[in-house]
Amino acid sequence: MPFTKNQIIHLTIENLSNDGNGVAHWQGQAVFVPGTAPGDEAEVRIVKPMKSYAFGRLEKLLTPGPDRIPVDCPVAGPCGGCGLRHITYEAECAAKTQFVQDAFARLGKLDVPVRPVLGADHTDRYRNKVQLPVGVDEDGHLQTGFYAGRSHRIVACADCKLQPEWMNRLAARACTLLEQAGASAYREESHTGLVRHLFLRQGWHSGQRLLCFVLNGKALPREKEICETLQQEFNLATVLINENTARTNVILGSHTRTVCGPGYLEDTLAGVSLRMGVHEFYQVNTPAAEVLYAKARAYAALRPEDFLLDLYCGMGTIGLSMLPDCRRLLGVEIVPQAVEGANATAARLGLPPERADFRCQDAGAAAAQLAAEGTRPDVIVVDPPRKGCDSATLEAIEAMAPRTVVMVSCNAATAARDARWLCDHSYHAVEVQPVDLFPRTRHVEAVVLLQRRTDR
Repeated sequence: MPFTKNQIIHLTIENLSNDGNGVAHWQGQAVFVPGTAPGDEAEVRIVKPMKSYAFGRLEKLLTPGPDRIPVDCPVAGPCGGCGLRHITYEAECAAKTQFVQDAFARLGKLDVPVRPVLGADHTDRYRNKVQLPVGVDEDGHLQTGFYAGRSHRIVACADCKLQPEWMNRLAARACTLLEQAGASAYREESHTGLVRHLFLRQGWHSGQRLLCFVLNGKALPREKEICETLQQEFNLATVLINENTARTNVILGSHTRTVCGPGYLEDTLAGVSLRMGVHEFYQVNTPAAEVLYAKARAYAALRPEDFLLDLYCGMGTIGLSMLPDCRRLLGVEIVPQAVEGANATAARLGLPPERADFRCQDAGAAAAQLAAEGTRPDVIVVDPPRKGCDSATLEAIEAMAPRTVVMVSCNAATAARDARWLCDHSYHAVEVQPVDLFPRTRHVEAVVLLQRRTDR
């Protein structure tokens, strides 16, 4: 092994890995260093030596690289959320384009054009949702923050620059009211304490605000007083209580009740009017999501007579945004509340079930069933979780033989893997468009256009 633990070496950072770490080489071996930028010359401490590579920690910055900028958040390092806040946004966009190019070329082994990332108009205060764990500080006072990387240790953050200022102010005020009422913070190691998380959501276009307390129990002390105070002070559309008494790191429990307001907020996304509580998946960056959905719609190139199948459809927003272009939409999603919301949205829009219908079913099982029934969609849109599509879904897509598949993905590696499978089974990868939904973080979305080959 060329490295030893706590060894100090002099490195020049060459580029960024797809998880945002700086990459350098020493004696022919790669060293990954968080918080560094290409061009940085630095002293690096080896913290985890491996056989053919190592992880290091920035010990001393000797000469900054050309794209490095001052970090304007005191906890950006330990929090780990803003993994790219130390470089210019132009450099971040270039790096994210490279992340996606590398995934499709190296992992997918696909010779497909990857266009430059579509950058976001807002790089701060863009999040419409945040889930804040509640803990205690060194003096025993309630606090909120974010979990440090690969841990459940809360890093206190008084002003996260990715979320609206009112969310930060509400979190501090809620902690004060909860502490005055005698509410305790949840302790994961002993499964004791009451308040687990604060869940905050905002309609980007409507401006409506939602607060949900996630509890290891059924109610807050002085619940009505706390909820009404926060509703009035922060102009909240609704306040909810979610019960999660399971010994789990899943944030939300299955039961949610309304304390103030209608129990939901309203907003629009890509022209689709929506109502949502806490269980529905909703892209956290509304303006960038609208750019993403517009690209997916352009790739779909639907015709008036087409049947569109939307797998992993969430609240149905992608499919509903495309419905003006086609004859029929069928959406499939495994989360019951999301399916209920999608069907309710379709009903509010005056769409009969034969025009727009949503089913609560596993995407793979539903796709296999539809293929067995002889269903033949003209276009299929998939927006799977980070793990990508399962084999049943991919096999059913191939069996249904749509002329076009549009893949929306938050993980370029699994998107490249799934695109490779489809390209081995009758499809051709035409183009990939990265879209930056998560500025200043390591994450990037991608839209992939695949078309059925005519030689099959």
